[in-house]
Amino acid sequence: MTTILYREITSDGQHTEIIEEFTQLDLKKFAEACGQSPEWVLQLLEYDILPSRPAERIHQFFGEDINRARQAYRLQRDFDASFSAVAMMLDLIDEVQKLRKEVKHLNFQHS
Repeated sequence: MTTILYREITSDGQHTEIIEEFTQLDLKKFAEACGQSPEWVLQLLEYDILPSRPAERIHQFFGEDINRARQAYRLQRDFDASFSAVAMMLDLIDEVQKLRKEVKHLNFQHS
């Protein structure tokens, strides 16, 4: 099943951009899809907020990275958090989600 990610662009009217999960984006297009600057995106890479990638593909992004970047932006905005704080919060959120899946799996096995 393919997840379709989308972004509504309201600056020029009611334009909607559809971005598939495995669509490859360069730095500029990715930044536009996130509604941020390329410099902001580079900070996400510097603080390991986005998954690491080989040096030859450092500026290659996928549609699935947009969710992570948007989540980072919301944390930064809502909590006035630094990039290092956002990285830590996202690591904790990931860990909680992983633990919830494990508990759900264990509960399923014992049912």
